[in-house]
Amino acid sequence: MSKNPVVPYILIFALGIGLIFFMSMYGIDQQKEIADADGEATEEGKKDDEGASAEFDAEAVAQQKCIGCHGGDLEGAVGPSLHGEDKDPKELHEIIKNGKGGMPPGLIPDENIDAMVDYILTLK
Repeated sequence: MSKNPVVPYILIFALGIGLIFFMSMYGIDQQKEIADADGEATEEGKKDDEGASAEFDAEAVAQQKCIGCHGGDLEGAVGPSLHGEDKDPKELHEIIKNGKGGMPPGLIPDENIDAMVDYILTLK
């Protein structure tokens, strides 16, 4: 009687599928915990008197969302340089809010646009 060589592969496949299933269930539980933690964080980051989020860090947001197009030092790459004293605050506000060229609108929440404009105007 000869042994069937397919049986070990079927067992390994079944074990792999079971492992994937249980790991995904574990991930769903962690996703709920992360969502709960994010909910608590957003309540802590309430707006201050000026309307901007108290936790908004324009420099950190620029490093996360702007360097891809404006370069690591924000002096220009695919997008234009953000440095310079000749920038018009109203124009910057409109560009950040509505986008322009390849820049999509809505990268920065409306209540934080003024803080981002102020940060950009400090770049030299």
